[in-house]
Amino acid sequence: MKIELVTLLGSKLSVEGYEVILPTAYGEISIFPGHEPLVTLLAPGSMAVRMQPNDPDEALEYYATTGGIVEAGGNLVRVLADEAESGDEIAEDEARAAYERAVKMRAEARDHIELEKAKELIDRHAVRLKVADLHRRRRRMRLN
Repeated sequence: MKIELVTLLGSKLSVEGYEVILPTAYGEISIFPGHEPLVTLLAPGSMAVRMQPNDPDEALEYYATTGGIVEAGGNLVRVLADEAESGDEIAEDEARAAYERAVKMRAEARDHIELEKAKELIDRHAVRLKVADLHRRRRRMRLN
């Protein structure tokens, strides 16, 4: 099936794949070829793509997403994300520093608005760190 990932900055991914695993407002879902028509909200989290039916979980390609819309049906899954980064695009040291700044921001929040913004940033950078770690592990397994 065709899997497309499009952000406000343009196309991030356009491949033939077997499965896409997505975070939605109602939990994680998997979409396979021939899926019934579906439109749902993409929640912030990690999106994974399995290229071939027999690919092990270690071969999944991961993307950190910040939310958007998912359209699926037949042999097409189109993910329209506000932002998305693949594992190789994430600088792990920078993501870790951003995460630590967000934690400090939460500790120093003076009102509800600052607290919510800090929590949003913590969640965003935690996902980026997770995707970077999964990418690093995948790359290490390929080298062995």
